[in-house]
Amino acid sequence: MTTESIDSTPDADYMGFVGVTTGSSSIMTVFPLWADILGLPTRTLIGHDLPMDATPEQYRALVEQIRDDPHHRGALVTTHKMNVYAAASDLFDELDPFAVSCSEISSIAASGARLSGRAKDPITVDLALRDFLPSDHFASTGAEVVILGAGGSGTALSWALAEREDAPAKITVTARDDEKLDHLREVHRQHGTRDGLIEYVRTDSPAEAAAIVAAAAPGSLIVNATGLGKDRPGSPLPDDVVFPEGAYVWEFNYRGSLEFLHQARAAEADRALHVVDGWRYFIHGWSQVVADVFDLTLTPEIVEQLADAAEAARR
Repeated sequence: MTTESIDSTPDADYMGFVGVTTGSSSIMTVFPLWADILGLPTRTLIGHDLPMDATPEQYRALVEQIRDDPHHRGALVTTHKMNVYAAASDLFDELDPFAVSCSEISSIAASGARLSGRAKDPITVDLALRDFLPSDHFASTGAEVVILGAGGSGTALSWALAEREDAPAKITVTARDDEKLDHLREVHRQHGTRDGLIEYVRTDSPAEAAAIVAAAAPGSLIVNATGLGKDRPGSPLPDDVVFPEGAYVWEFNYRGSLEFLHQARAAEADRALHVVDGWRYFIHGWSQVVADVFDLTLTPEIVEQLADAAEAARR
């Protein structure tokens, strides 16, 4: 299924957005505003909606569509980034090292019939993290990290955290799928991540995940990287979860049913939590891919202009 944005015409250039429910994203109203600020050659964004259980053939057909349409400048990929890599990586002329190491593609840039695929999440997740977490937080507090979910975003965050000068003493990544945990373990092995820094834990129920969260040190960073609460309803944690005192609780999503975010906000006052939604992650994620697709350099000042425009549109 493909949904067209405003200002779309069949004979004009456009950018794509590969997701599940793209029409609900704020980017559909924000992109034309950003196009004006950045001087892009198009104000048109097309949503390419694929189901969560899309087939490899569907992914290949979409990548071929992007490659073969001279007006298609490229696309941002959200939920499907690991599946796009698995099904269609051979269709790309260039893949960046992180895309290869992590087997995911979040940014597709098209130039003529040439395709470049990149994984921008390690950059964007680190930018978003630095927006709210003090630079010396882990060194000064001994706080840990619990990442709920071992998909593309969870992989990117664990990678970015391992690269920090102020790395946490311990990172725990949970998933309900051994295959995802094995893949993540191999990614870190290839990257040379310090032995013992990351613990990979299979959790078969929300209660098991909650026990890991409750045992984390005060001030720890607790992250929902599962996609639950956006692409499908639910939370990786039960409602009776006990967050660590003073924890930073980060919901990667900014739209959807957001059950995890509501759980954190319900406990915010009692546990002195710092609750953060995915809005700034959204800003950094989209601005980095737009810059990649249109070969732009973004300064912090430009990013703030884009953030202000997005916030105004959001209101």
